[in-house]
Amino acid sequence: MTDTTLDAPGLSRRNLLKVGLLGSAFLATAGVAASLSGCSADTPASGMRALRQSDLPFLRALVPAMLAGAVPAASLPQAVDKTIAGLDYSLDHLSPEMLKLTLQLFDVLALPVTRGPLTGIWGSWEKASAEDVRAFLERWQNSSLSLLKMGHSSLLQLVMMAWYGNPESWAHCGYPGPPSI
Repeated sequence: MTDTTLDAPGLSRRNLLKVGLLGSAFLATAGVAASLSGCSADTPASGMRALRQSDLPFLRALVPAMLAGAVPAASLPQAVDKTIAGLDYSLDHLSPEMLKLTLQLFDVLALPVTRGPLTGIWGSWEKASAEDVRAFLERWQNSSLSLLKMGHSSLLQLVMMAWYGNPESWAHCGYPGPPSI
């Protein structure tokens, strides 16, 4: 008779607990390293209300990749600046707990020890190409880890809310603007 039993997957309850503990230890170490390196400083960058200096390189790489096709290349630098300003305004009006979570996400993306393994971008954000950033976004969007999918969704919603809250974005999508009263 032929043996038709399937081999059990290599992830037993014990192995799952080990992976969970190792992941928790990794993230805790990254959080401690971020706080010790000054990456998670609570002081906003110059001219900002919520965004810190450590958040800006990541956002200056992320926003152009997300606005590709919605903004003419000639006006992309101004659109990036306005989107970051809109994002800063939105973050300043979040609840303290939501702001804390968002800034923790930015810390994880800014810290080299976590940025490389989680995003595939091993160098600084300033050196990342638009294709590298798109690959990172696609990786998170299609990840089997729900935490990365939630991170992708959060980034997408924050940037799109900041961009489409800007009146200059309305013409591209055919929105005439709010009615005059």
